[in-house]
Amino acid sequence: MAGPAKNDIKKVVLAYSGGLDTSVILRWLQEEYDCEVVTFTADLGQGGEVEPARAKAKAAGVKEIFIEDVREEFVRDFVFPMFRANAVYEGVYLLGTSIARPLIAKHQIEIARATGADAVSHGATGKGNDQVRFELGYYALNPDIHVIAPWREWDLDGRQKLLEYARLHQIDIPRDKEDEPPYSTDANLLHISYEGRALEDPWVAPDESMFTRSVSPEAAPDKPRIIEVEFDAGDPVAIDGETLSPAALLTKLNELGGAHGIGRLDLVENRYVGMKSRGIYETPGGTVLLAAHRGIESITLDRGAAHLKDELMPRYAELIYNGFWFSPEREMIQAAIDCSQQAVCGTVRLKLFKGSVSVVGRKSPLSLYSQDHVTFEADQVYDQRDAQGFIKLNALRLQLLQAAQKRFGK
Repeated sequence: MAGPAKNDIKKVVLAYSGGLDTSVILRWLQEEYDCEVVTFTADLGQGGEVEPARAKAKAAGVKEIFIEDVREEFVRDFVFPMFRANAVYEGVYLLGTSIARPLIAKHQIEIARATGADAVSHGATGKGNDQVRFELGYYALNPDIHVIAPWREWDLDGRQKLLEYARLHQIDIPRDKEDEPPYSTDANLLHISYEGRALEDPWVAPDESMFTRSVSPEAAPDKPRIIEVEFDAGDPVAIDGETLSPAALLTKLNELGGAHGIGRLDLVENRYVGMKSRGIYETPGGTVLLAAHRGIESITLDRGAAHLKDELMPRYAELIYNGFWFSPEREMIQAAIDCSQQAVCGTVRLKLFKGSVSVVGRKSPLSLYSQDHVTFEADQVYDQRDAQGFIKLNALRLQLLQAAQKRFGK
């Protein structure tokens, strides 16, 4: 799809954090496209204040500034549906960055519609996955929208050039931002990631001082913490008997998991654009939630439904990782998953200890677990002789195969 001519763009909605990259992008859009810029800043639970972005955008001449607290929407409509699927990418990654992008894209398109903007813009580089996630979201929600991706257009190909541009155009960059750590971060209520620069060598372990959401497992308390998480229709609704909103519940799980060193991940992953990348992730609450959800499913899901879910999960996770949240195939899989969750209700007891989370109890009014059937003691509900015919019927094809092979000397 060909990019728009610069003189065709009248107004653009920029995903704006107020940091170095998006501050430079804001000015660059004004200079290069000679257009009005609308800023959108999302409070996704990344920590720190988002309001300073308002003052920075206003100082840059922005007239329409949108700052929205989307934490509840993020967890309720994006994180929880994903966790109903137990989604993990390449076996371990809980998709913390991936799942935030469609929400941001959705709000940008809504703001573009409300303000009459004809374009949207983001700060993702041309090497990563986020450019794909943002733009697939934009086009899915508005096929005619123009997209401006500065990192694919300009010659500011490094941090030093960005700083030089900021100084040249008198863009206020606080001193602590100029001396940022030797890696990039992305954070929201589900996780925080660390990538690039000092972390690019996958043989070199990350420095302990880097972590912000969890203590090291070695420094975690010597006494385990026992918690109970209650579920209704596949979603967590309470911790230790206290009913919480989605965002408040995930915040609480982050605190509990982080205090016990849970949720750290050092991963070399396969990016959608083709290269491998090394990332460090902290997802304390999500790690606890995944264990809890699988725990309650173990007694409430039928075997066939549970196994089919596990077959669908890698495909579902890949769709989210690759940016296809708004695709019909993701929605189809989601419908199947949500159907399976109607009876996923009950309580899971978990032990948090030294970097690990384990299920130590589970109960449900809709439990499929029958102690009468599984007991090793005498029972009145199961005739063990029935197993003989069951085994013989399942063995029949194996016996026929072996007989045929003998006839042909194999």
